[in-house]
Amino acid sequence: MSSKKALNIEPIQLGASVVNILNCNVTSLAGPVGFTMAQPYLLITHARVINNDSSPHTCSFWKGGTGASAAGTECWGNTVTVAANSYVDLFYGEMRFDAADFLTGQASVASHLTLQVEAEIGISG
Repeated sequence: MSSKKALNIEPIQLGASVVNILNCNVTSLAGPVGFTMAQPYLLITHARVINNDSSPHTCSFWKGGTGASAAGTECWGNTVTVAANSYVDLFYGEMRFDAADFLTGQASVASHLTLQVEAEIGISG
């Protein structure tokens, strides 16, 4: 039996500036007496961007530090075009995000692109 569990992530509207989208860091791992919890990790299995506008728009995503958009850290494409009233499946597979990893993203315009992510959560160890 897998120790990973499906995670419910609500759709995320992308803005026109680079922002943190996902991070699984737990700031307090103190548990009951005699127990310290380990950090969780995310295992992203699918990502899709939906365009709800009558014009095409672009989006970019990075995996790295908080607020990062450094060259060489792009994931799922850089300035991916999403056709008007359509969607693009960005990723199928298994991409692990540990506590120090942030998914950051940006759209060419605010309020028209929505990110849907399917993921599992597990405990590091």
